[in-house]
Amino acid sequence: MEDFKRASEILYKGEHARGMDLKKPETLPIFETTAFTMNSLSELAEVTADKGWTYHRTRNPNRAALAEAMSYLEGGEASLIFASGMGSITVPMITLLQPGDRVLCNANIYGETFSTLRDVLGKMNVQTDFVDYLDMDAVRAAIKPETKLIYSEVVSNPTVKIADIPALAELAHKNGALLMVDNTFTSPFAIRPMDFGADIVINSLTKFLNGHADAMGGSMTTTQELVDKIRPVSMLIGTPGDAFSSWLILRGLRTAELRIPRQIKTAEKLAAFFANDPRITAVNHPSLATGRQKELADKLFGENGSTPMMSFVLPEDIEKIDAFMKALRFTRYAPTLGGLRTTMSHPVTSSHFSMPDEQRRKIGITPGMIRLSVGLEDPDDLIADFSNAMKVFG
Repeated sequence: MEDFKRASEILYKGEHARGMDLKKPETLPIFETTAFTMNSLSELAEVTADKGWTYHRTRNPNRAALAEAMSYLEGGEASLIFASGMGSITVPMITLLQPGDRVLCNANIYGETFSTLRDVLGKMNVQTDFVDYLDMDAVRAAIKPETKLIYSEVVSNPTVKIADIPALAELAHKNGALLMVDNTFTSPFAIRPMDFGADIVINSLTKFLNGHADAMGGSMTTTQELVDKIRPVSMLIGTPGDAFSSWLILRGLRTAELRIPRQIKTAEKLAAFFANDPRITAVNHPSLATGRQKELADKLFGENGSTPMMSFVLPEDIEKIDAFMKALRFTRYAPTLGGLRTTMSHPVTSSHFSMPDEQRRKIGITPGMIRLSVGLEDPDDLIADFSNAMKVFG
């Protein structure tokens, strides 16, 4: 059969509930039920053997439909849907790692991922080596016989530096480890990490893929073998996503092909604007990359563009930063990202609050850093708004 474009295919992934004759509704119904009933023990045995619908936490048609769509988007064999992005990070780790194992992780990482590795896995006697992934020689030197997992974001949160996914995959597989990649900032509309050797890809579906800031969820895409190992743990500790959130997120996926590329293009325009403002001391976005980072951007993203996320650094004057935020017409502070509207956050007081200041500064996170999630506003309106707000810095 002819291969169709992704924009068409994603409209029809996850449209059926296996084993149910629903007379072809235009939209998959929401199965907001805690359980599915059966008429006999023989029917129960048949449904159980067929891995059909029984109890919500075990399996649900909306969660299965969303998993089907995510497997298609990321190019994996199977996916699991979690109640949050952090669930999609934590559950695979605590399933696949054993006491005495080690994780190799980028030093430039999301603050709550850092806390999970340090505090949760640390209590399991799983230690993490944090290394700057911009220095691949240092990464190679940090590999130990006990290293069973290499973890990275495609672009780091919030410094937006690109990781060399192919090199990390080669290193992991050469040393008998798995490569787990967080694709939240970039999304499968910019890159599919499994095409570059990743074994496990996770997404916080709460963010750009849902895109409407009204549902929480996470996904993990990998092989069927790994899904079969991780699914029972997810079920037992209560992290599967719920039906309504899964339905909302799948609805959001249908329009992601229209939203995310536009957000990426707007981010590129904003990054260029910020880069020309002398009051801003640094702008982090792959469209501005030079040297090895530009080579990686061209290799991993091509013409797709990279991410609607960026960060920039203002003078370390909290009163003026506060006045700058208040002067903005459109952009507001929000402890999340990936919605329809442009939002900002302050990593030092939010996502990286628990990271020691010395370690934050070492990776470029200062009190002057602002992380920006670019929305669907007209780019010229955003530029005009930021230009006006920047007047507080003189």
